[in-house]
Amino acid sequence: MSDTNDTSQMTDDERAAAEWEASLAAEAEGGAASVEAEMVSEDGRVLNQNEIDSLLGFDTGDVIGKPTSGIHAILDKSLMAYEKLPMIEVVFDRLVRMMSTSLRNFTSDSVDVSIDSMISMRFDDYLNSIPLPAMLVIFRAIEWENFGLVTIDSSQIYSTVDVLLGGRRAQRPIRVEGRPYTTIEQDIVQRMVEVMLHDMSSSFDPISPVTFQLERLEGNPRFATITRPSDAILLVRLRVEMEERGGSVEIVLPHNTLEPIRELLLQMFMGEKFGQDKMWERHIAREVRSTKVDVDVILDEKKMQLSDVLNFKVGTTLLLNRAPDDSVQLKCNGVHLGSGKVGRVGDNVAVRLNDPLKSRPPEPEA
Repeated sequence: MSDTNDTSQMTDDERAAAEWEASLAAEAEGGAASVEAEMVSEDGRVLNQNEIDSLLGFDTGDVIGKPTSGIHAILDKSLMAYEKLPMIEVVFDRLVRMMSTSLRNFTSDSVDVSIDSMISMRFDDYLNSIPLPAMLVIFRAIEWENFGLVTIDSSQIYSTVDVLLGGRRAQRPIRVEGRPYTTIEQDIVQRMVEVMLHDMSSSFDPISPVTFQLERLEGNPRFATITRPSDAILLVRLRVEMEERGGSVEIVLPHNTLEPIRELLLQMFMGEKFGQDKMWERHIAREVRSTKVDVDVILDEKKMQLSDVLNFKVGTTLLLNRAPDDSVQLKCNGVHLGSGKVGRVGDNVAVRLNDPLKSRPPEPEA
């Protein structure tokens, strides 16, 4: 009798559980049907999760250096990609070659510098991505009247200190300590960055002469604000390898800093100039200064009839309205240059200038 009651009781429990599961399944199917009705494209196709995330601009991965979509892509349209500035690659390729030589002389060790990446991003996103501890060096572009930033990671700092202070080549990676940097380490970093800034100034010389001057060193990214958080920047990551040691160096140039030479960076090759070409100006000026020209010294000018000129004979005397101490006129190809006085230096006749040479002829008297 008890077995029958237990069986009927279990049957009732199972029946109640089955009814509950059926109701939950019906609600779930109704909710899914409503979601699918909302997430249907114009052509009647149901959108998958990736397409929905792309439409809404959601990205669960690392956003640094990866293309965005949706709303984020619309907002990031104001970011000027470095591909639109062809000369940037030329400048930093030259910087890599110069830094390899300069750091090799600085450390007396084998140094290999390469470009790891070159991207455009927001300045605030970059500050949030800096791994700590790190050394941030703020520098000023004097001619452009703006600032830039150089970030050196701990591995590069400890490797440079180890090389300069005679450390042995360790087979294991250098342990990164979470302590503040000492005065010696800061001085070594400052000297290394000064070498880098000098090379970077030289790499920009063919496009536009500029002087990068070191301002200060910071250990906190929040104290290294050189532009507004939402402004676009150009981030160049350099990989510095010293045999079994090394690290990374990041150069940050806000687009506001590059704005004065933006037109020059848009050119496709070094010889294409939108404005003045300083190199050719210096070359032409040097060649013009070494050019020989004929200068005419005019004692006096006198109008005569052609018949009198045809009657000229050897020994004919021409009377000029000039005294020995009067000034003479200097002309080049009919252009008036100035005035002077005739004299003698040894066996040569000389002219002493009374005033500086003029580049334009004198204005006619009214």
